[in-house]
Amino acid sequence: MHSIVSVHNVVKDYKLGKVVVPALRDVSLEVPEGEFLSIAGPSGSGKTTLLNLIGCVDTPTSGRVVVAGEDTGKLSERALTALRLHRLGFIFQSFNLVNVLTVFQNIEFPLLLQRKHSAKERKQRIHELLEQVGIGEYGRHRPNELSGGQRQRVAVARALVTRPQIVLADEPTANLDSVTGQHIIDLMRDMNRRFGTTFIFSTHDARVMSHASLLVKLADGRITEQSAGNGLGANGKSGEQGPTTAGAGVA
Repeated sequence: MHSIVSVHNVVKDYKLGKVVVPALRDVSLEVPEGEFLSIAGPSGSGKTTLLNLIGCVDTPTSGRVVVAGEDTGKLSERALTALRLHRLGFIFQSFNLVNVLTVFQNIEFPLLLQRKHSAKERKQRIHELLEQVGIGEYGRHRPNELSGGQRQRVAVARALVTRPQIVLADEPTANLDSVTGQHIIDLMRDMNRRFGTTFIFSTHDARVMSHASLLVKLADGRITEQSAGNGLGANGKSGEQGPTTAGAGVA
């Protein structure tokens, strides 16, 4: 199956004064199109760093990251911006909502940047998503008037509104109660099935992991295991790869 994300021998180091802190160590990963992939691991294992590299919001110290057929290391800043805008959706753990905008306007913002949807199309798509994430009556509210769980739902709607090829989610259910969290997972799975959207998310949530079609485990910046999950990908099949370790061709 075609890989929509390819990570090749990626190393990522951060400098803290004179100390070099390794975040990722020789990580390689192929993500087939339409995958529902969970990246699991303890805090500090490199989960968020890997998402940031795939999302073109950070660059590797060495190695290659290919997203939707584009070698991100060879793209100009303008091309990277276009890739993020038209191919990627982001769900951040810290929400990253604009407090001076209403909920409706926060969700509409990426559509306005794309400049290819009419006002009627934007309104219809946003209202549908507001209902789907369970906050249909909050479109005129501002983020600081909402609870943490409600703001997370806004962040999910904003990530999905452009119907991107790839959605990257950093702990998407971390701020939600169990019922709302399950509803958000169901919404993402539905989009995965209907549109073939590839989802890549980091999580500690066993509920989210149970829906994954592919599970990747990180520890100390290395992939330690890659195995088929219990969920089904957009092609209706469970992950096709058996358990492997970093020493067996994964990293």
